[in-house]
Amino acid sequence: MTEAYARTDLAMESCSAAGDRLRGVEQTTRRSAGCTVHRVRVTSSEAAVVLGKPIGTYITVDCGQIHRFDRERAGEVAHLLAGELRGMTCSLTGRLPGVGLGVFVAGLGNAKLTADAVGPGTVDRLTATRHLQEHESALFRALGCSALSALSPGVLGQTGIETLELLRGAVRSVRPNLVVVVDALAARSCSRLASTVQISDSGIVPGSGVGNHRTAITSETLGVPVIALGVPTVVNSSTLVWDALKEAHIEEVSDELQAVLENGKSFFVSPKESDLISDAVSGLLADAISEAFVGEMLF
Repeated sequence: MTEAYARTDLAMESCSAAGDRLRGVEQTTRRSAGCTVHRVRVTSSEAAVVLGKPIGTYITVDCGQIHRFDRERAGEVAHLLAGELRGMTCSLTGRLPGVGLGVFVAGLGNAKLTADAVGPGTVDRLTATRHLQEHESALFRALGCSALSALSPGVLGQTGIETLELLRGAVRSVRPNLVVVVDALAARSCSRLASTVQISDSGIVPGSGVGNHRTAITSETLGVPVIALGVPTVVNSSTLVWDALKEAHIEEVSDELQAVLENGKSFFVSPKESDLISDAVSGLLADAISEAFVGEMLF
């Protein structure tokens, strides 16, 4: 049985499906703050084609069900994520977060669709500081934070404008050193829903995980380094069938069922606690971004 129809935005899941013999992929794993941190580096075009992921670095943090965190646990995970964001920022820009670094956060997704509202929800919780640089320069220097600006561009069906077009206009005006794109993702495994955070330096293709590909948002298309930050909130319905068959040790299926699973007409499923998940994930990602770029004085 093929798993070609099982869509995922997570590089780690793509690597697992491809097996250990794939060249051009480097993987490491470590434990930190009670989380498992997987680092995947895709280094060859061959591996990128097989995995369906651009060349780059993908950090996956397995942290447990985010919507069940208490305040202390949420703070620990946010601190871990903030450290990863700072490290990737330094790698991409050659600078540490602080005065002199402009960061533009784009919250992708549809705020009116619960499972897709992670990006807008994250932006709503951020404290912008870029305007202080001009209007309250003494305060800005005293804070020592990055010049943070943020925008939720909506989706094509709402605006009639490709997300990339809107972000290009904002980037030309704001001229940041770094763009952080926040989005809800799709997972291959149900166990990763609201339990995994992915950070990557390869940008993002909005809607790719659910088969609704939009124009890629990358350093090449925006002209500045891009960090993509997201959490899976949905899974393909065909994947649920696949997992059920595997649990029943059914490896061979009829041609008719195979055709149904691969016909591209499946739908996407989110957990019943979707509203709680979206709220908790948005809060966690906003806290991580704030700690990384704004610091403790405003965090």
